[in-house]
Amino acid sequence: MSIHKEQVKSALAHVIHPEFNKDLITLGLIQDLITQDKFVSFTLELPEKNDQLAERLKKECAEAIRKYVDAEAVLDVTIGINISKQRELGNSGQQEPQQQTRQEPVLGGVKNVIAVASGKGGVGKSTVAANLAVALAQTGAKVGLLDTDIYGPSVPTMFGVTERPNITTQKKLVPIKKHGVHLVSMGFLVDTDQAMIWRGPMVTSAVKQFMQEVEWGELDYMILDLPPGTGDIQLTIVQTVPLTGAVIVSTPQTVALDDARKGVAMFNKVNVPVLGIIENMAYFVPDDMPEKKYYIFGKHGARKLAQKLEVPFLGEIPLREIIRETSDSGTPIVAADPASPSSIGLKEIANRIQQSLAIRISELDQTEKVEIKIRP
Repeated sequence: MSIHKEQVKSALAHVIHPEFNKDLITLGLIQDLITQDKFVSFTLELPEKNDQLAERLKKECAEAIRKYVDAEAVLDVTIGINISKQRELGNSGQQEPQQQTRQEPVLGGVKNVIAVASGKGGVGKSTVAANLAVALAQTGAKVGLLDTDIYGPSVPTMFGVTERPNITTQKKLVPIKKHGVHLVSMGFLVDTDQAMIWRGPMVTSAVKQFMQEVEWGELDYMILDLPPGTGDIQLTIVQTVPLTGAVIVSTPQTVALDDARKGVAMFNKVNVPVLGIIENMAYFVPDDMPEKKYYIFGKHGARKLAQKLEVPFLGEIPLREIIRETSDSGTPIVAADPASPSSIGLKEIANRIQQSLAIRISELDQTEKVEIKIRP
């Protein structure tokens, strides 16, 4: 016989969380429950990373389902981390009552929220975002960098961060500060070799938590390092926080430019100003022949696209070994070698972004959160 959701819930009500002394159903830790024939899939959401406890509860869940429902049940249990549960479960597992309180605006202490996006992966978007954040911080500005790529976070490697963030008494994450930039990434909360096998709703929930459940404080700039594409996370962000503007990163070749065009179109559709396009890996410069330029991926492709779409062209970044080496070693090139030609170019791009922001603020109304309605 087929297994039904209510049977699974009844079985999991026998599994008690040892810290809160309540069952997993009462605590609301079972999410995304799916049943089909003898197949059972769900996510066990824990308030913090605890591998030993996760394995214990996962084993007890399996035993309960096979004891109370079906001994031949096929199980797929995913362990998730939901930091907002720390607040909900606060006092010995008793959930706080729902109260009508005034909610603070998301990222209310941040003056400018800038999304760094790309239409496709592999164009160096995270490298650009990391260096722009450091370049802005070097001007004396207070800067935050939020890595919203849940499946493939890059910030821990690029900033050489291996420690876990602290948590305040209000159960909020404290960003890790490196090279003058306040950093948050899913990579700080999970092991390097752990794959994030999460469904879309869990990913978007994690991004919201990083904006709402983090002690960001007062910042002049928040850089959002977006995953490639125009999917769930991008839509979640524009629905959650008013973006000041977006920056599109592309390489010069046609296949990248086609996707960059879609990225510009997406932000235009949700009324987010595009501050400009950056051409990364614009040309190759050999270290032993710095006067030479080899246009491996094509010449001025992103520059021409910016002209065609009538958006600012913010500049080009060459393909140089030193940029890759510094990123891999955990120190962005702008911090590792501030006087290098690559660093100077990135600082000029950061300056142009500030100029585009000034024009955008003076000429356009403040961006609002977007309400996206799905037609039946």
